[in-house]
Amino acid sequence: MRAVQVTEFGSEPTVVELPDPVPAPDGVVVRVAATGLCASDRFAFRGHDGDVALPFVPGHELAGEVVAVGADVRRVRVGDRVTTPFVCGCGICGDCAAGHAQVCSHQEQPGFTHDGSFAELVGLRHADHNLVALPAGADAGGAALLGCRVATAYRALTARGALAPGERVLVLGAGGVGLAAVLLASALGAEAVVADPSPAARERAVSLGAVAAVDTAGGADAVRDVVGDGGARLAVEAAGNADALALGIAALRRQGTLVQVGLLAASPVVDVPVMIAKELTLTGSHGMAAADYPQLMTLVDDGRLDPTRLVTRRITLDDAPAALAARPAPGEVAVIEP
Repeated sequence: MRAVQVTEFGSEPTVVELPDPVPAPDGVVVRVAATGLCASDRFAFRGHDGDVALPFVPGHELAGEVVAVGADVRRVRVGDRVTTPFVCGCGICGDCAAGHAQVCSHQEQPGFTHDGSFAELVGLRHADHNLVALPAGADAGGAALLGCRVATAYRALTARGALAPGERVLVLGAGGVGLAAVLLASALGAEAVVADPSPAARERAVSLGAVAAVDTAGGADAVRDVVGDGGARLAVEAAGNADALALGIAALRRQGTLVQVGLLAASPVVDVPVMIAKELTLTGSHGMAAADYPQLMTLVDDGRLDPTRLVTRRITLDDAPAALAARPAPGEVAVIEP
């Protein structure tokens, strides 16, 4: 099979021929129809993830068709159109049994713990616990984004942030996860205010339904004024930026919550005295378990959420190395269609 392979952190990868994957007894092989180019792919490519070993094939947001199954697989069949959360839980530990596969201590992640989906084929483990069926007519490019950025934003807003209909959420960063949060807020009957330094990214957020988009240069006062009610009850940091995190904390109202989603290359300094005085909550959110996908898929099935609206660029495997190494345009969401 053809695949994008990284052999040196930070150096542009190459497209190579690799052996076709063979399904593990509890796994499958999926022919990739589309795979998202996510910010965390670039995070790993630059060497910021200590668990990633060279050489590796990036890619963890995917949609495709099952072409081979292991002997122990019972629920999945050849020909199924599927996606998967980027965190593949083992399915048998206490966390998985409790429905929290996204924090499974034995988790595997395509593109991080093993070769991923920047390829014609990808092998996935624990298939019965992790694969999510896709509607027959679903656009593969949009469906691939359900594997990471859309599911990540959904869980951050709902399970971690308890977003309520009619509420206004502050989204820090108009990248892939932030833009997904904008779409989801609208689908859930809420409103999103976006803070981002890029005019183009802010314009993109408004085009997807944000009620307002604020330049981060204006500081916390400007953000609070736009959010209203003395500041945000809920903020989602999706930029992976220490300054955005600090701005989000400063823009919260008393007893507000900030959900941290963006990956940071270094540990930030958090204003703990302010958090104590205002009784703020800072919580993390790490993807979403396959068991929680039915609620998200309901939004897709009934037309309230169309993840294809996020896609701005479709490229081939041959285009992927340069795209991975480059800085994306503001608001860009690229998918690779091998």
